[in-house]
Amino acid sequence: MNIRILCIGKLKESYWVDAVKEYSKRLSSYCSLSIEELKEEKLPEKASGAQEELVKKAEGERILARIRENSVVVVLDVKGKQLSSEALAEKIQTFALEGKSNLDFVIGGSLGHSAEILQRADFKLSFSPMTFPHQMMRVILLEQIYRSFKIIRNETYHK
Repeated sequence: MNIRILCIGKLKESYWVDAVKEYSKRLSSYCSLSIEELKEEKLPEKASGAQEELVKKAEGERILARIRENSVVVVLDVKGKQLSSEALAEKIQTFALEGKSNLDFVIGGSLGHSAEILQRADFKLSFSPMTFPHQMMRVILLEQIYRSFKIIRNETYHK
């Protein structure tokens, strides 16, 4: 399976970079993984709603330009469906069994996703109704993808 994470913004702190490297290394036994960091738009202080929409649209266009035509697109969205780890593993396995080998996970910018990204999504995934820093979310996503492959292969993993 080819898994790609498309995300707005770069990791800044070394501890997030180290965590991403660790999970990327672990995942190399299960899938082909790539992470693409896309430019984050600058948001003016005290931005209007219209300015925020322009930022989401610009970031969304960058994301849409990178999505592969034959990819299953899983968008991380606070309003998406919450799944257990086992249910996420089952969803990933179902995609594979259906012959869908390209899976793009999308993490938007601080304002969320544009309407165009949400419309393109094949599945909207929420990890919680709470808001998390985008850098942390990347690590959480990688950990859950890794956990999914361990579950799919009936391999032990800490609980």
